[in-house]
Order: sequence, then C-alpha cells, then structure tokens
Amino acid sequence: MTDYTVPTELAGKRADAVVAGVSGISRTEAAGWIIDGRVTWAQYRTQGRNAGTAVKKSERLPEGAQITVDEPEPVDPTHIEVEPVQDMTLLYEDTDLVAVHKPVGVAAHPSPGWRGATVIGGLIAQGVQITTSGAQERRGIVHRLDVGTSGVMIVAKTERAYSILKEAFRNRTPAKTYHALVQGLPDPHEGTIDAPIGRHPGHDWRFAVMDGGRPARTHYQLIKAYGRVSLMDIRLETGRTHQIRVHFAALGHPCAGDLTYGADPHLAAELGLTRQWLHAVELGIDHPISGERLTIRSEYPQDLAESLRLLDD
Repeated sequence: MTDYTVPTELAGKRADAVVAGVSGISRTEAAGWIIDGRVTWAQYRTQGRNAGTAVKKSERLPEGAQITVDEPEPVDPTHIEVEPVQDMTLLYEDTDLVAVHKPVGVAAHPSPGWRGATVIGGLIAQGVQITTSGAQERRGIVHRLDVGTSGVMIVAKTERAYSILKEAFRNRTPAKTYHALVQGLPDPHEGTIDAPIGRHPGHDWRFAVMDGGRPARTHYQLIKAYGRVSLMDIRLETGRTHQIRVHFAALGHPCAGDLTYGADPHLAAELGLTRQWLHAVELGIDHPISGERLTIRSEYPQDLAESLRLLDD
C-alpha cells in the first residue's frame, strides 16, 4: 500500500484522475482500482469521511487530502491465460484461419488492466494452433470486437494468412455486418451516418462525435420496428472504437441496454439487457490463400434473442 497527498496541480479533480496522476497509470485503470475498493481515505476527516473509508471515483479531492492506494500485483500484459471460454464456438476453420462466435464479456486478447477471458486463450485451450505473428499478446489477431459486443471474429493460423488479412482489414475490404436494437425509430429508415469520432474530452472510456475526430461512416437499414425500439442492419465502412454505439447515440437512438451512451435503464431492465444490444452477425472476407469468398455468420446469443422474444410477445 502507498499513501499519497493530493498535489496542487490535481486539486479539485475527480478521484480517478488524481489516482492516475499520482500513481502513473491510466485513468481507466485507476477507475477500476477505485471500483475494486483499493483507494481509501488515509487521514482526511471532513464531510463525514473517516480514515479507511473507500473513495468514490466521482469525488473531487482537495489539495492536501491523503489517500491510501492498495496497488494490485502487476500483470504482464503479454501473458496469455490459457483457459476454455464458455459459449465460444468455432464457426469455421481451415489450415489458415479460424472464425469464432465471440461471447459477450470476452476480450480479443490480453491487455493492461484486463484479467478476464480472451479469444486467444480460449483458442489455445481448445488446441487450435495460431500464428505467432504480431505482438506476443495479440498474435493472430487481425481485427477485434469490443468486450461488450458478441459475434463473428476471425484469427489467423499462419504467418501468410496473418499478413494478408491484416492488410485486408487495413484497406477495409472485409464486409462487416452488425445487427443492433436501437431506441426509437431512426428517420430516415435507411441511410449513412458520416460523422467524425474522437475520445470524449470528459471520459477516458467513452467516445463522441466531435470536430477533429477520425472519419467514421456507418450505413444502416431498418429490419423491423417494434415501437419503442428498432432492429437495424448495419454495415461499417470504417471501424472506429464504439463506432455504432457513438453514431446512434448521437442521433438520439442509443443501442438498447447501452447505459454508457445514454440508453434508458428502465427499458434495458424490461428487456433483460445487461449490455448493449449489438451483435456482429456476419463477416465476408476473401480467403487469404485461395481467394474464395467466405461469408461467416453468427446467430444471436441467448440474451439478445430473448429480448426480441419479449418484444414479439
């Protein structure tokens, strides 16, 4: 454990920003430490706070306040935890690549601050041999899905396939199709959202439509309108972080269940959603060796299918 005194330059900032500043970690990781109860007041007793009381990440810390940080044991970001991943199924496999259904709550690969299951670790646990190309912790990874998004994901098994697939995704030649259940009914029912996306200035873990952001284009078409929500077919021209979630939130139609981007928590509860209703339903690619066109689909997982069943009843 380490005691820190809030310096002048961090006075009045949120606790997660202060912890990040004094300990030299990212703000996202600092927020995780706070949520885990690793940050407490050392000897600051105003406003009813006592030594040992947990600090809240949204609290603003005054200059001179003392906090105690219980730093977790450092995790090697290149270490791959080899363990089976529940509900991760193989959709396609040959000598050059493998396609999986990535469940929600699973990361593509290990990263600093992530201690959960990964696609890479799950594949190795199943005995799938993947290429060593790329960084140790990202070997074989040619594209990614967010932890909170389920659906089709492919991984290269050979060095040649890795090189060709990485170039293909860099050039945006694969056809990436998502289905999303969004609040309300977008008008028009079919169109393109062309709006730049950048990191949200007030939240390290969120993104937003903003001037100076990276170009982002999302094509969409209505599949079915349910009244309060609409099921949309979405094709990405670019692949920015949280692109679909940010674009539809900017239109006033956030993905159902996506509380991070303004979704209605009461509606999420009614539909039994604990994450955004977003699924990578189909991926079309040219095979890196044969050139054959592959179209790989992933069916809706149980939680998303159940939400639609409730709407249809």
